[in-house]
Formats: sequence, C-alpha cells, structure tokens
Amino acid sequence: MHRIGTLNTVEAIDESNWLIRLGNQINDQSAERVRLAADLARQGLADQLIDVVPAYSTLLLSFREPVTDRSTQRQLLQALADEVMQADLESNVGELRRVPVYYGEEVALDGAEVERETGLAFEEICRLHQSQTYRVYAIGFAPGFAYLGSTNEELHVPRKASPRLSVPKGSVALADNQTAIYPASSPGGWQIIGRSPVEMIDWHRDSPMLVKTGERVQFYAISREEFLASGGVLDAD
Repeated sequence: MHRIGTLNTVEAIDESNWLIRLGNQINDQSAERVRLAADLARQGLADQLIDVVPAYSTLLLSFREPVTDRSTQRQLLQALADEVMQADLESNVGELRRVPVYYGEEVALDGAEVERETGLAFEEICRLHQSQTYRVYAIGFAPGFAYLGSTNEELHVPRKASPRLSVPKGSVALADNQTAIYPASSPGGWQIIGRSPVEMIDWHRDSPMLVKTGERVQFYAISREEFLASGGVLDAD
C-alpha cells in the first residue's frame, strides 16, 4: 500500500473547482482510484456539485457555489482522497464494449509506418491490437475521444512527426502506449491502423458517449463488406 500523502494531493483551482490527484502514472490502479473517488464524490457531495470530471489519475470537482472556507473544504476532500488510497482496489471495470474494426489497407493509413516502427508484419499488429481488452482512461481532447490503454508493449509507437490536418472519422489509431477511435474528422497525430463504423458519440442517445471512463473495450476485425453494411464510410477516390 502506498503511504498516504505520497501520491494524493488536493488543490484548489479557483473558488469553485478543486483537483484531487490520486497517482502519478497511467495505469489500471490509478484509473480505479479515480473511479472510486468519483463514485464517493457523487454519493457524498451530489447536492453541491455541478460536474465531476475524471482523468488518468486526477478528479476535477466543480461546485455549484464558491467555496468560502478553503481549509475545511481541503480537509473534507483530503479525507476522501485518503479513503481511496487506503481502499482495497477490487477491479470494477464496468461494461465490456466490443468494437468492430476494418483493418483494410485503404483505411490503415499508417500501416506501413507502424510496421517499420514495430518491426512486425501488419497481420501481427492487427492480431495484437485485438488480443486484449483496454480500459477507458479518460475522455478528451474532443467529445467522445476515449483514451484506451495500455497497448501491448510491442505496439508502442510514437505519434507522427507531422500531424494530419484531417483524420477521417472512425479512424482507429495508436500512440505511445494507447489506442483510440477518432469520433469525428479532426486534426490528429496518432498512427492510423484501421477504421470502425461505430458512433463514439451520438447526441440523440440518452447517454451520448459510447463508452465511459473505467469501462473496457475490445476490438474485433470485420471485413470490408461488413464495415460498409454497418455504416462505415471509405475515403472518396
């Protein structure tokens, strides 16, 4: 068990926003601490909060009213953080979401570059990408963009030296020790190895985002025909 105080801190961002740090690494343990802290905050402070924003190893709490007694507030949130740090972290990984991916050459825009970086054949890259489940560590930089980790060490590749001005919607990509799906066409520097027909965010759904922080994702391969039949779109000639 980590000694209390070595990895967790409570910081006032301003009068209404407080940041709780619950680790210093991107891993399942930090993610589980953040999930537990978010649950505790929602249960104990629900009437005071307007937003709870989990990230890799931090939790941002936004309060309805400005905090006037910072000392008392810091003690309250520090007690919550200490409770989380002392807890036996049982894996509560939430729903497993299986996501289809078409790994075809015409959508694997960086397939050759990933082969060079890893020294692996593209077929092996695809197999490894599908061989495990990934945890949703955080949501950002755009709505629905889920940071998924950690990838197999053999798939660790750097971001592109020159980011693309436009990455096609649904692109499945690798960067460092993570993988992700671009929820919409946008600039980006991750290495693209396939494309998924799923909608990562849909404002018409009751819960717009397909996945939430703490949940798990596993990819599986589909054919070109299955991709198109599921609503996938290929680039125009």
